[in-house]
Amino acid sequence: MSSRKIQLMFIDDDQDIRSIFAFAFEQEQDMEIKLCASSIDAVSLAEASPPDIIVLDVMMPEMDGPNTFSRLKAIPALALTPIIFMTAKVQKQEIERLKALGATAVIEKPFNPLELPGLIRSLAPEIG
Repeated sequence: MSSRKIQLMFIDDDQDIRSIFAFAFEQEQDMEIKLCASSIDAVSLAEASPPDIIVLDVMMPEMDGPNTFSRLKAIPALALTPIIFMTAKVQKQEIERLKALGATAVIEKPFNPLELPGLIRSLAPEIG
């Protein structure tokens, strides 16, 4: 009885944050995590192998989160894919701006790695 694993893509240019994110999901047997350091690479990878959910950093050097979000949503296979932003900028107007783009949710950095899998499942219940 093998059920398909949930494909989760995490895009963040910070190696330490990617490591913590990977650690947070080590025990999640029903999820497969793809870590991306580059938003440009992530768009190509997501188009070639569409994930079930995407967690996306807002501030990145080559292409920021909102631009990456727009590029991802323009891919037909990802049009309905939940995308959750992750940011240290948690002012109310910033969160509202990100949600107005169509984001499923916004997670604040720093995050608690032990609570992250449950939080993501609760924010995007359609994945589980």
